[in-house]
Amino acid sequence: MNTYMVIIKLPGKLTEDFITLIPRQRARIDELMNEGVILQYSLSLDRSLLWVIVSATTERKVLDIISTFPLIHFMNPTVYPLAFHHSHSIDFPKLIMN
Repeated sequence: MNTYMVIIKLPGKLTEDFITLIPRQRARIDELMNEGVILQYSLSLDRSLLWVIVSATTERKVLDIISTFPLIHFMNPTVYPLAFHHSHSIDFPKLIMN
């Protein structure tokens, strides 16, 4: 499996059509994260860019995955293959059973 960085440009003005699709977009991202397909998903503070780390076999597969996003018609994605991707996972504290 390979890892890809997808940088997605979002529209400058968020229309009502865009805003209406946000809950479906979040649900799709959660689904892909639970499946281990999307490893990280970040939105810039000014809401103009998304950064998505995707685990897939090919760049074509990444584009197939991105095409399932409810907001795809408002997005301009660029895919970059990564040599590696390291991240720090945030774990819940270990429970101590007394």
